[in-house]
Amino acid sequence: MSEHAAEASDSQGVPDEDVIELATKIFDLARQGETEALTAYLDAGVPANLTNDRGDTLVMLAAYHGHADAVSALLARGAEADRANDRGQTPLAGAVFKGEEAVIRALLAGGADPKAGTPSAVDTARMFAKADLLELFGAE
Repeated sequence: MSEHAAEASDSQGVPDEDVIELATKIFDLARQGETEALTAYLDAGVPANLTNDRGDTLVMLAAYHGHADAVSALLARGAEADRANDRGQTPLAGAVFKGEEAVIRALLAGGADPKAGTPSAVDTARMFAKADLLELFGAE
């Protein structure tokens, strides 16, 4: 399975339905925070930085839906904390937008940069006047 699910295709460039179905299931596990099942797939060889057709990684989906344990498990298996989607958004900025404090802390513990992405987590915290997060990020 390639890192980008949409790249899986047969010799004629037609996407493999089984691969797409499996990738869809794995993205759903990230959205639902099904950490045990998700990590079983990663441990079996699914790329930790698998992305969907919008460039959203498993970390992005887990973070945006508030699943700190899944985020931590993905990061422990090599997922990139700052991998931006096709719109330049990072998981940390998404977690700030959603107000997911446990996810924010998990991402920071996993090495996320509050200044990465567009808008960055710092920019997002400023936008929503979240002084506590600006302090946490070392920004003013």
